Amino acid sequence: MFVRLCLAVAAFGLVAVGILTIYSVGHPAEASPASSAAELGEFWKKQIVFAGIAAIGFIAANVVNYRRLGQAGYWIYAVVLALLVVLLVSRYIVPLPFAPEINYTHRWIQFSIAGRDLPAMQPAEFCKLAYILALAWYLRYRSNYRSFKALIGPFVFTLVPMILILLEPDLGTVMLMMPILVTMLFIAGAKVRHFLIVVLMAMMVSPVMWHNMKSYQRTRISSVLLQSRWIRDKAAEHPILGRILVGGDFSEKEWNTKWGYQITRSKFAIASGGAVGYGFRNGPFIKYPFLPERYNDFIFATIAHQWGFWGCLALLGLYLVIAACGLEIAAHNTDPFGRLLAIGIVAMFVVEVLVNVSMTMGLMPITGLTLPLVSYGGSSLLVNMTSIGLLNNVGRRRVFTVAPKPFE
Repeated sequence: MFVRLCLAVAAFGLVAVGILTIYSVGHPAEASPASSAAELGEFWKKQIVFAGIAAIGFIAANVVNYRRLGQAGYWIYAVVLALLVVLLVSRYIVPLPFAPEINYTHRWIQFSIAGRDLPAMQPAEFCKLAYILALAWYLRYRSNYRSFKALIGPFVFTLVPMILILLEPDLGTVMLMMPILVTMLFIAGAKVRHFLIVVLMAMMVSPVMWHNMKSYQRTRISSVLLQSRWIRDKAAEHPILGRILVGGDFSEKEWNTKWGYQITRSKFAIASGGAVGYGFRNGPFIKYPFLPERYNDFIFATIAHQWGFWGCLALLGLYLVIAACGLEIAAHNTDPFGRLLAIGIVAMFVVEVLVNVSMTMGLMPITGLTLPLVSYGGSSLLVNMTSIGLLNNVGRRRVFTVAPKPFE
């Protein structure tokens, strides 16, 4: 009971932090004509509505027996894949009015009623939880992962949505799925030597994938190295290296105004926060629109700017509570499906937090992966709160007796 209470308190606490941070961005303590407060001022109200819907998802995930969801896992997974296919049809075949192009991508499905747009739905977000459900249900049998041949099934489960999401394009969600697969396979008991073979195969294929990437995609990934002026100078001096590594113009002006703009501003926002930050609704990165997506992808930098190192430590502490509670729930559950479901959800949160925080600090490529439960967005918040509800569900229905071994 105590573990599940801590889990819920940490999750709802993070949601509250997100709403307050989004509010601060739209309502700086000192208004400025150059600020984007008017543009962002209503976002916190929308996030409260999203939080209400997410709370319903949390409750619903607690009510239904998680094993019934597992039995329907393949169907849920198939429906989400169908939605991803719809997005690709709109992008590559025929434009669909309910799958519009936004920022040169097709990631959202949006319907209208009586001329009024409903909140947009992002299938890739729902795919994360649907994928974990289906994979956990599949891996509950030892015969589905103990041999190298048996690993074909889990990798097909993973590669199909990865390809569909990558074509939207959405690099962030793609980066999330492979670590989830490896974690779940490892906990299930897959053999280490099989992982090493897979890693070797990935290393052999990676040069081909890198060569076939578009210039801006290679630049986004290599931007971690390109933060060094020395590396940018070497890429400019050696055309072959420049084509392989970046494939673009990386003069100092180009870097500061285009490719390195977000990373540089994000690091400035974090560093300027110091130990205790400027305080709620204060600071230049709150008053002025220096940092793009400061309420969404780069919300961690906004929190660091306002509350400094100690505020960030408290924020990460809440995520640590979620991870610890999830691991405790998994460790005390003898149902293979429940254990794998809990581990998959924990892996999703841990990887997403690590990638987002590292991205804002310039340690990983900018992928568009949001900070779970905190960043602005309805689909992400609903999926994450439903995931917390499922963790609670698994914890509430623990099997303390020795469970019978599943059929091979």
